[in-house]
Amino acid sequence: MICKNRAIGVLASLLTLGPLVFAGNTDIAKDEKNRLQNSGKVMEEILNVPENIPQDLLNKARCVVVMPSVLKAAFVVGASFGRGTMVCRSGQDFSGPWGAPAMYALEGGSLGLQIGGEATDFVFLVMNDRGANSLLHSKVKLGADISAAAGPKGRDAAADTDAFMRAEMLSYSRARGVFAGVSLEGSTLRPDDIANRKLYGKDESAVRIITTGSVPAPDEARALIATLQTDSPQLKR
Repeated sequence: MICKNRAIGVLASLLTLGPLVFAGNTDIAKDEKNRLQNSGKVMEEILNVPENIPQDLLNKARCVVVMPSVLKAAFVVGASFGRGTMVCRSGQDFSGPWGAPAMYALEGGSLGLQIGGEATDFVFLVMNDRGANSLLHSKVKLGADISAAAGPKGRDAAADTDAFMRAEMLSYSRARGVFAGVSLEGSTLRPDDIANRKLYGKDESAVRIITTGSVPAPDEARALIATLQTDSPQLKR
């Protein structure tokens, strides 16, 4: 009888905790969803300022990485990091419509030099297939594993100089409303596997999310994808 009562008590406890556990799981991807929504706002705002990303560069970009509101971790010496997302044109050759996002992490000392103590948004254009494939498969160091340059700005800016044509990635920053090209050489960029697992509810690699077309984009990414699709619907090599 005692065992039976104990079993009933355990079952009652599980039934009581069940809704709480379920409720907690529904919020497991809250941070990632917020980053996607903020990334969409950042991209829309940047593309609507007069001196923004040159149109011909955006049209040649295979992928766009957005890191909203990056802050320096002043309480840890040398610790600077950002969390955001990468969206690419779909397909193995990056020539289709903009597809589902993969979450990414930006880290490194040079990042800290750029942001100081204020929130800074970063946008990266990935300019060729080699750069995109490098980012999909591994952690890369900007300026070493992948060539990077501060991007020019202005819709009609001359963007055909050797420096911009050779770069695999062009980087921009926005702080206190000021948008400009920025050099982040020495920082690293990598797929954020933990964030992708939270966002999609299972293990999903950046390669599978971006190249296969079989992973549906979360609702929170619609604004970011729509903005890019409207502004640059077709790749121009």
